[in-house]
Amino acid sequence: MTRFLHARPLTLLTIVSCCWLSLATEGLAEDWPQWRGTHRDGVVAMDVPLIETLPSGQLPLSWSVPLGAGYSGPTVVADRVYVMDRQSDDARDSRERVLCFDAATGEVVWTHEYQAPYTIQYTAGPRAAVTVHDGRAISVGAMGHLHCLDAATGEVLWKHDLENEYDAKLPIWGIAGAPLVYDDLVIQIASGSDGACVLAFDLETGQERWRALDDPAGYSAPIVIRQGDQDVVVCWTGASITGLDPQSGDVFWRVAMPSRNMPIGVPTPISDGEHLFVTSFYDGSMMIGLDPAKPSATKLWHRVGVDEKNTDALQSIISTPLFKGDHIYGVDSYGELRCLKKSNGDRVWEDLTAVPRNRWGTIHIMKYGDDEIMLNDQGDLIFATLSPAGYAEHSRTHLLDPTRRQLPRRNGVTWSHPAIADGYIYARSDDELVRGSLRKSDR
Repeated sequence: MTRFLHARPLTLLTIVSCCWLSLATEGLAEDWPQWRGTHRDGVVAMDVPLIETLPSGQLPLSWSVPLGAGYSGPTVVADRVYVMDRQSDDARDSRERVLCFDAATGEVVWTHEYQAPYTIQYTAGPRAAVTVHDGRAISVGAMGHLHCLDAATGEVLWKHDLENEYDAKLPIWGIAGAPLVYDDLVIQIASGSDGACVLAFDLETGQERWRALDDPAGYSAPIVIRQGDQDVVVCWTGASITGLDPQSGDVFWRVAMPSRNMPIGVPTPISDGEHLFVTSFYDGSMMIGLDPAKPSATKLWHRVGVDEKNTDALQSIISTPLFKGDHIYGVDSYGELRCLKKSNGDRVWEDLTAVPRNRWGTIHIMKYGDDEIMLNDQGDLIFATLSPAGYAEHSRTHLLDPTRRQLPRRNGVTWSHPAIADGYIYARSDDELVRGSLRKSDR
């Protein structure tokens, strides 16, 4: 396999290719191999029919296994689950781990552990999901330890210490953007000096292939879009949204988005092919128009409120929004679920029932056909439909308890993105990794 179909926008050619590959590659169609799923767009495959109504109370769990602290959401390929956590004897001296579990039983298959003393704020573990591609598991820790591991055994194939090798100026919360595999490259937001904010390494050898941008790093994961006959890697840094040539790192286009307080862009950029949208806790919402014929982009509108409580459009902290028709759906700074007009960012409605209203309120939203599957920061799983008419909640169940290491206030939180693969949901807190069945055939 050459081109990384997992990262590409869904086109007719991609659909046909994926159908063929699903016959040749075990489990590909129902995997969750990287951050936010197969195409980094939060879409849940419909290969396995899911239950129509969630059970009241607690979702029955297939298994639960102990886990250390971390924001790293699980990824799933075939019969394996991958995740990262942190082990520590005190607040600063710590060890990060990459773990592989048997998806059916929860038994540990292998563990890779290394020293990673934390100098960043919020020491509750690594942030980024493990990217699994072509028999390799690529992980990056909060302090910039990048590893390419054999996905079956955990053997280290190559590694880099981004902070020390590239004199990286780590953002205060550390490295958070999950590695992106494109063709034979691993592309990583690295925060390096001397034009090395973004780095590309050879997937086979780990050798540097290119570097790009002098920007400070943000926290958002890169994505791939298509403009004309060209793939474009979109990187949201602490200063801009930039479209890069994935083969060379050359800049196709750049839209400035400087931060007024601190770089705090966490949500992943979203695209419908004609638009690109980002949202930041302090710096508001920006809509970018994409030229469908060539790699070019123009800012269409940018809206930001006077402060974090008096917001305009959408000012998310963690939650990645979604496009649906002519509207944007996302979660504002204090957990307000909102619908906006795509054309100008005007608010259509706001809902305060999906997650308790709190600073940094979070909901991870996934698409399932015409409906949505949502996990809020209190560990509640929700089946709902988002439309211009409003938020329609169909059923809700409890998946896992929030924990206090990431946020000691209120009741704690569950800030890690879940994975849904083969009809099973996988989610983690700072204490456990769980699997529950959403399969209709299991009821």
